[in-house]
Parts: sequence; C-alpha cells; structure tokens
Amino acid sequence: MSEPQQATFGGGCFWCTEAVFRRIRGVSSVVSGYCGGQIASPTYEAVCQGTTGHAEVIQVEFDSQQISFGDLLDVFFATHDPSTLNQQGADRGTQYRSVIFYHDEIQKQIADEKVNEWNSFGEYPNPVVTEIVPIATFFPAEGYHQEYFERNSHQPYCSAVIAPKVQKLLERFADLTRHPS
Repeated sequence: MSEPQQATFGGGCFWCTEAVFRRIRGVSSVVSGYCGGQIASPTYEAVCQGTTGHAEVIQVEFDSQQISFGDLLDVFFATHDPSTLNQQGADRGTQYRSVIFYHDEIQKQIADEKVNEWNSFGEYPNPVVTEIVPIATFFPAEGYHQEYFERNSHQPYCSAVIAPKVQKLLERFADLTRHPS
C-alpha cells in the first residue's frame, strides 16, 4: 500500500468541489477549507469578504495506486469553469478563484501540462486562468461546511448548483467514481 498523497484545489465554492471529489475512487478524505491568504485562522465570514487573500479550497487525500493526480486534475478542470477569473457562476471574488496548490514539483509539472492540455481541447471559450502555486497553510473550514452537500442536498443551492456538477462527474468520469455501496 502506498503512502497517501494530498492535493489542494480551489474551483469556486468548496461545497461544490467537495461533493464531487468525495465520489472519486481512491480518495480517502476531502476537507473544505481556506488556503493562500495573508491572515492566520481565517473564518468563513472574513474569507467571503474577499479581503484575506484566501481561496475556498478542498484538501484531498488520495491513494495514487487507485487514482492519479492527473486524473484528479481532469475532474477538477471538467467540473468548474477554469477560464473565468475570480468567478464561478454567481460567486464572484478572489476567494472563488480557480487554483491548484501543488505539494511538490511533480504536481506542479503535471498541473502545468494539464493546463496546456485543457487549453488545447477548446472546451472553454477563454484560456484556462487557473493559478498554479506552491501549497500555503491550509486551514480547515468550520464544521458546518464539511460534507455540506450530503447534509443539505435538498437545499435549493445544492439542487441547482452542486447536483449538476456531481451528475457531470458520474456521467463523464464513471470509470473514476466509487461504486455505489
């Protein structure tokens, strides 16, 4: 068994990205949180004001023998719009930026290659603007943000915004998802 690896992504609202990545085989944990800002101990209220420099992110622990970092990046790029600067849908501000916080030089190299690959696909109307930066201190979000979709799936935001992203994952990446238990 290999050592678990970590990946840290920001693709808009962390409720959305968490719900997607929790369904991928080889992923043992997904924690919503904040990364990339200037203050210690950020709170949701402070980050939402867009003045702390933090992005809403997820930190994923995964088994690289079951899922590759490159496959995780393909899911990441396909389930949010990496071509819009500081915006995902109605969510606007630097806290919703598309960002990959790489944990080592290999992740950086793979991320750079994936950006070039996704730009060549022409799937988005504009070039990918995803930031690729070294991991900074990760701060887990408050408890009520963890497993948000699982606990609130009938809430209008979850039904209208998160559920379609999960459905896209299940349709486009069925081979990467966990089998229903």
